[in-house]
Amino acid sequence: MKQLSEHYIDGARRSIEGGEVVRVLDAATEAPRVDVRLGGAADADAAVRAATKAAHAWQTLSPGARAQYLLALADALESRASELAEDISREVGMPLKLSRRIQVDAPIAAWRATAALADDFAFVRQVAHSRITMAPVGVVAAITPWNYPLHQITGKVAPALLAGCTVVLKPSELAPSATQHLIAACEAAQLPAGVLNIVSGGAALGAALVSHPDVRMVSFTGSTAVGRKVAATAAGDMKRVSMELGGKSAAVVLPGADLQKAVKATVASCFLNSGQTCSATTRLIVAREAYPECRAWLEQAVAAMTLGDPAGANTRIGPLLSATQRERVHAHLAEAERAGFDRIAGGPDAPVPAHGFFVAPTVYGNVPADSRLANEEVFGPVLAVQCYDTVEEAIALANGTPYGLAATVWAADDATGARVADALRAGQVDVNGARFNPAAPFGGFGLSGMGREGGVFGLEEFVEPRAVQLP
Repeated sequence: MKQLSEHYIDGARRSIEGGEVVRVLDAATEAPRVDVRLGGAADADAAVRAATKAAHAWQTLSPGARAQYLLALADALESRASELAEDISREVGMPLKLSRRIQVDAPIAAWRATAALADDFAFVRQVAHSRITMAPVGVVAAITPWNYPLHQITGKVAPALLAGCTVVLKPSELAPSATQHLIAACEAAQLPAGVLNIVSGGAALGAALVSHPDVRMVSFTGSTAVGRKVAATAAGDMKRVSMELGGKSAAVVLPGADLQKAVKATVASCFLNSGQTCSATTRLIVAREAYPECRAWLEQAVAAMTLGDPAGANTRIGPLLSATQRERVHAHLAEAERAGFDRIAGGPDAPVPAHGFFVAPTVYGNVPADSRLANEEVFGPVLAVQCYDTVEEAIALANGTPYGLAATVWAADDATGARVADALRAGQVDVNGARFNPAAPFGGFGLSGMGREGGVFGLEEFVEPRAVQLP
């Protein structure tokens, strides 16, 4: 079993002395995989000091020169792609074939796409007699979750570095292996000391970073509850904050849409990564008269979802991250059972493998708009179906939660779908199965957060416009 007990600060690995140890288990077998030692406030301070010391030299490099380091990091990560995919799969539970494509190849492509922005982004602009310079915001604390470890790191660190910021990264201690590969990539790319510092820690270390007076921005992805605390603490020093939080995304199926296609795509989205996806469409909103047909298509779609070991060639759904995560999901299922919702598939008594943190893919129908299942993020493979009588009611249902991260609209034609999409309070809306666009802004309305990641929009989060008036 591996032992992870080091930070990466000021360009060097540093041993963590003392501190709590967190044991990470294989999500599918429950066998111990790695012990992670956690640092504390003193480690956070050392990392911020290193980032502060490196800031001037890094921001004086040209964007093109900084981009070359991003490309070198991408190359170094690509050389470790197979091992990365397997490690993430065993820790998080995503099937290996999906882990390679989504958890590894997509983030590597994002490092390269961010580097390409160096040629297109206007770091200096002219507005009449004013010269506008896009200055780096300063030292950034990036706090990332466990469900898409490398992807979430990339979405913050890559644009921050290109903008000229230096970074202290606190990844989740619950899925640590991706970070170890990133440290090796930093060494291989010969990233200048202090530009990216990586610290291992829990809530105490994260709080120390957010409150540190030399941190000028916090980029956080995680739960809404923790996000509220981060925002409140950061406000004390007027730090810039970018947060991507929870979601309860809706798939709205309008009259005349291809119901079978909509159901199949919604099930795939809801159950991706065992439902451990903040932007997953976890609510399916259909016309009341279409419910019986929808129910039949759902039974068929869920039956095709093979549950099993992430390494299996035919596995579509793997386990959840941990026993704690599994119990949280089971609590939602128990409440749905007590409420007597129409169970279409799965449920708490559905068969699952004997070992591993598995929950069967589950669908409940006729879920009331005021229920917990319709309003709270489950973060597991659970879909809620809601019915409407008018299109206006469908829009109201879609907008009826405090979240607003993503949504999908299925319509008889794209123009109708686009009109309804414009009425939804969500940061990203896909119409009729349109594919994900990594260059488009990703982020949410309401309790889903503030700020955006992706493409030029993500880069803009890490710069401050400075106007210089010239005679």
